[in-house]
Order: sequence, then structure tokens, then C-alpha cells
Amino acid sequence: MAVKDRDRFSTATRLKLLGEQTAARVYRSQTKRQARRSRLTGRAALLALVLCSLIVALAYPIRQYVSQRAEISDLQRQQDRARQRVEQLRDLKARWQDDSYAEQQIRQRLHYVMPGETGYIVIDPDAAKQSRAELGAADRPWYANVWDAVDKSDASDR
Repeated sequence: MAVKDRDRFSTATRLKLLGEQTAARVYRSQTKRQARRSRLTGRAALLALVLCSLIVALAYPIRQYVSQRAEISDLQRQQDRARQRVEQLRDLKARWQDDSYAEQQIRQRLHYVMPGETGYIVIDPDAAKQSRAELGAADRPWYANVWDAVDKSDASDR
């Protein structure tokens, strides 16, 4: 028994025992890591599968939502423009209800004059000839074409 106790306390025996214990710990930790990796990998794969299926399931509704929001904003812009146009037309209608504004517009646009007044329209003769010459026969009114034909025939007689 004394030999056994001596072997138990010898350096070689202690180193051998320490190596075996260390090897057992390393083996156990590797086994645990492998077990964890396999469980963690399965969980991660399941999680990834669930996330991918959610993304695929929600992609179309989200795209529809975004396109509908864009359409709503476009329609709101159109509605704002229409409101502004209605306000402009109401203002114009109110102005035309005023007799002085209507008289001013009639004088300006239709060249009307009040009784006793003499109306004049000053036209630059060179500008009138240029503008008639620049327009083609189809672009001008019919009476301008008739008048030009009269002018040409009158000039050819001279």
C-alpha cells in the first residue's frame, strides 16, 4: 500500500491524471458546443424561415399601401389646385359683376367707345406687313387672305 500511495503522489502520476482531466473537460466542452451549434442552427434556420415567410406575405400589402398613399397625395394636390381655380373663378365672377370693371374690359377688348368719344387704334404699318407675311395662308383668317389677294392684284395693275 505504501507503493500505491507513493505512485499517487508522484509527479508523473499527477501529470497524467491532470492531462486526463483536462482532456475530459475539453471533450465535454466540444460536445456541448457541437450540441449548442446544432440546436442554435436549427433555431436560427426556423427563425430565418419565419422571417422570410413574413416578408413574402407582407410585401404585396405594403407595396399596395405605399402606392395608395402616393395616389392619395396626388389626389389631394389636384384637389388643392381645383380649389384655387374655383377661388380664382369666383373672384373673376365678382369682378365682372362690377359695372366699372365690365366697362373697362369692353373698352379694352372690343374697342368700344362712349357716345361722343372718338376711338383710335394705332397700328405700325411695317409691323402689320411683317406679321401678314410671316403667317401662312392657312394660319390666317379668311378675310386676311382676301385682303392680301386684293392688294396683290392692285399692285400688279400698276
